Amino acid sequence: MKTIRVLVIDDSASVREAMTTILSADPDIQVIAAAADPFAAARYIQEEVPDVITLDVEMPRMDGITFLRKLMAQRPVPVVMCSSLVEEGSETLLQALEAGAVDVILKPRVGVADHLAEAHAMIRETVKGAAKARLGARRSLRATSPTRKLTADAVLPPPTGRAMSRTTEMVVCIGASTGGTEALREVLEALPANSPGIVIVQHMPESFTRAFARRLDGLCQVDVKEAEDGDTVMRGRVLIAPGGLRHTMLERQGARYVVAVREGPLVSRHRPSVDVLFRSAARNAGANAVGIIMTGMGDDGARGLLEMKEAGARTFAQDEATSVVFGMPKEAIARGAADKIIPLGHVARELLHATAR
Repeated sequence: MKTIRVLVIDDSASVREAMTTILSADPDIQVIAAAADPFAAARYIQEEVPDVITLDVEMPRMDGITFLRKLMAQRPVPVVMCSSLVEEGSETLLQALEAGAVDVILKPRVGVADHLAEAHAMIRETVKGAAKARLGARRSLRATSPTRKLTADAVLPPPTGRAMSRTTEMVVCIGASTGGTEALREVLEALPANSPGIVIVQHMPESFTRAFARRLDGLCQVDVKEAEDGDTVMRGRVLIAPGGLRHTMLERQGARYVVAVREGPLVSRHRPSVDVLFRSAARNAGANAVGIIMTGMGDDGARGLLEMKEAGARTFAQDEATSVVFGMPKEAIARGAADKIIPLGHVARELLHATAR
């Protein structure tokens, strides 16, 4: 891998220093400059175009969203939005994703050592994922782990092969990461109100998933909400796994499916992990499930999708041409986990066909 050249843009000197230190800890990343505002950044870009830009949202003279739109119109570069705002700023960051940013991260903050190590590794991995983004694939993350890379075994035992036989209801599990926010919007907007129940893991920082769910709920015929422990998976409802410190799993309670939202270690360097969701579907739904893996960096979900397939589920992977980052789907395809490889524009149709009775 060639060195990833990063330009950091933030009006806070302490944040610029922290970001430079965090990113430089990875030998594959080089911070070529740190700018205090978009005007200084523009001068750097004229001299050397970076591979990735980390961009603050709130800055003097020109806000991050305005700069992002100008950059995408004139000289597109993969941009990762960086914010200290959580709930109150999440809507703005979703606007940034619509404007062309490939991912969002929270600024470095004080906390316990383990949390800091995980957060710093996530920042580096997000930048590395952004460097692989194919901006032309848009229709409108994480470096060396602080601990060894865990599999879904850390949360759930492997499937037993004794999942309940087919019932009248089907459940769909979807996993996505870099580029997934806009891809998921396209899929969910195309679904009718009576679509089968859907559970989604989209890699995002904590609190942003709630705003993401609210945004989708306002755009789609299906109801969309951030998943809460015990929520029922039902027709016409889409549950988005909350970002942060917990995994989201599918469980069976009598004749219905529910989600369990529980604490656990990073799995495939993520929390929530697609592998954990997919394994839980393999264990508890088997042939009643459909698994879909979409655009994203890394291999989270590849093992789990194969487990779903082996348990009798129908499985799909997004194709390379329409993936912003062809990482997660590529790994799943390489493992033989996908029954079918499909472009983004066909996902909704294939989902409905696979769940038709």
